[in-house]
Amino acid sequence: MKSKKMRGLRAIKAFMTLALLIVAVLTLHVAGAQAPARFVGTVSAINGTTLTVKTDVGQTFDVVVPSEASIKRIAPGQKDLSTAETIQFSDLAVGDRTLVRLDPDAPAGTSQASQIVAIKQTDVAAKQQKDRDDWQRNGVGGLVKSVDAASGVIEVTTGAGATLKTVKVQTGKATVLKRYAPASVNYDAAQPATIDAIHAGDQLRARGKKNADGTEIEAAEVVSGTFRNISGVISAVDVANSTVSLKDLATKKPITIHITATAQMRRIPDRMATMLAARLKGTSGGGGDRGGFAGSNAQAINGGAGQRSGGGQGGPPAGGPPAGGMAAGGPPSGGGPGGSGGGQWSGQGPGGGDPQQMLSRAPAIQIADLKKGDAVMLVSTDGTTDVTVITLLAGVEPLLEAPAASNMLSNWSMGGGADAAAAQ
Repeated sequence: MKSKKMRGLRAIKAFMTLALLIVAVLTLHVAGAQAPARFVGTVSAINGTTLTVKTDVGQTFDVVVPSEASIKRIAPGQKDLSTAETIQFSDLAVGDRTLVRLDPDAPAGTSQASQIVAIKQTDVAAKQQKDRDDWQRNGVGGLVKSVDAASGVIEVTTGAGATLKTVKVQTGKATVLKRYAPASVNYDAAQPATIDAIHAGDQLRARGKKNADGTEIEAAEVVSGTFRNISGVISAVDVANSTVSLKDLATKKPITIHITATAQMRRIPDRMATMLAARLKGTSGGGGDRGGFAGSNAQAINGGAGQRSGGGQGGPPAGGPPAGGMAAGGPPSGGGPGGSGGGQWSGQGPGGGDPQQMLSRAPAIQIADLKKGDAVMLVSTDGTTDVTVITLLAGVEPLLEAPAASNMLSNWSMGGGADAAAAQ
C-alpha cells in the first residue's frame, strides 16, 4: 500500500515538473516575441536619434534611427518610392506621418529602424482639406434605408421633414468600403468592410459622382457605422470627468454619456426649437414667424456661431503608399460620422429653411454649459449603459414631440445640412 502511494506521489511530482517546464518554455517564447515588423503613425516626439511614433490605434513606439537607415519623403497619395525624395533625419518633424520598417537584425530588445517613409505634416493638412472639400461637394450622408448586396445598391434617407429624400448609393468593385470601429468615431480607425456589414438604420456617408438632381451617386468611397439616437433629461453633469448622466426616454434606463473634444454640441434658442418642431410636424406654426425669429435672435445666433469640429483628423484614401494608411483625408467632420458647419444664421439666404443647416448654425456649447434638467437629443456610439457623444443638441423640449426630429439629428450628424451649405 505504501509503495503504491509513493508511486502516486512521484507521478504527481513528475506531472507538476512537466507543467512548470511547459510554462517556462511558453514564457520564454512570449518574452522573445518580436515587435511589429512595420507600423504607420504620426511622429509625436524626437529625442536625439530616437523617434517616438503614435499609431492610429493609440500604440506608441520609440525607435532608434541609425545613420545608415533609409529615410524617404513622399507626397500624400503617392503609391511607390520610385520618385521619393531622400531626406535626412533632421528633416523629420513632430506631426509628420511615417511608415517605419524595423531592422530584423537589430540587437535583441532594441527597436531600430531600417527604413522610414514620411509625409510632411503640412502636406497631410493640405490633403485633408482637399479631401474634406471633395466630401462636401460630392458627398451624401444619412441613414441606411435598405441594402441590396447582390446589386451593390444602398438606399439612404437624407434630410428631415419637408427636405427628406431617398438617395441611391451605387457601389461596385472599385468602391472603397469602410466601417467605424465599435465605440469609435475616429475615421482613422475605420476598417475595410464588405457591403454585408451595412444594415438598415446605420449611418452612412458616401462620396462619388452624383446625378443631376442628387438622388443617385456612384460611390468611390463609403464609410458606415452603427450609432444610437438618444433623447432624455440630464440628471447630472460631471465637468471634471467630461460625463453627463441621463435617463433614455425610449428605454427608461440610465446612461452615462462621455463627451470628448471632438464632440459637436449646440443649443437651440427657444424660438428656433419651436419653429423646427412645427415644421417637422407639418404644421404652419413658425413659417410666418421667420422674419421675427431672425430679428429677435440675431444677436444670440451670430454671437455663438461655431466652428467645424474635429478638423485635422482624417482617414487614409484608397490605395495609399506602400504601407497603406499614411495619407490622411476623410469626411468633412474629420472625426466621426458627420461635420458641423460654421457661420451665421439669419433665417434667409440659401438653405435658410433647411432644418439641418439651421442646426449647424445654432450656438456651439461646452459641457460646462449643460445643467441638470436640460432636455437633450444626441447621436452617440453604440452601447447600452456607456456611450460617447458624436453630436448633442440642447434646448430641444419642443422637438421631443416631433417624430421626425430623431432622423433630423442623425442626418445632421452626417453633415447633410452644413456640408451642402458649404459647397454652395
